Amino acid sequence: MPAFITVPLLFVFPALMAYAACSDLLTMRISNKLVLLLIVAFFALALLIGMPFEQIGVHALTGIVVLLVAFSFFAFGWIGGGDAKLIAATALWFGFPGAIAYMIYASLLGGSLTLALLGVRRLPLPPQLKFVGWIEKLHDAKTGVPYGIALAAAGLAVYPTSVVFQLLIG
Repeated sequence: MPAFITVPLLFVFPALMAYAACSDLLTMRISNKLVLLLIVAFFALALLIGMPFEQIGVHALTGIVVLLVAFSFFAFGWIGGGDAKLIAATALWFGFPGAIAYMIYASLLGGSLTLALLGVRRLPLPPQLKFVGWIEKLHDAKTGVPYGIALAAAGLAVYPTSVVFQLLIG
């Protein structure tokens, strides 16, 4: 595949992860359309780059298993529904071994993000920032943690080791 096609395709996943992080930071929501786009993009790229069907199946099974676990976490109130869907859609890109690394990174980054945010929330919000809607909402102790930031960062950390990335760079 020529570089003028391969290079833009390399940036599909990072662009979607960046959007997920920004969206969650600014709105505290992860769009179903974004999750669907991640899923469709994976299958389209997997077929385009010639990933074997058995491997695509393993990736799909990984996504389904992660979705089931993530939704049980959602049911217990430990994570948001958008986070559960994003975790599963991202795990789809990595398959089984990569999904384990992804979830370890996500846990560590998510824990760090949560601790940092809890620390910042103990401090008064500077007056200049009180009327910036998303900052005010993020600073509110009643608001959750935009875990999509950690999920996106973890995805970006693992992406270079993914089969999709490796097949794209040849």
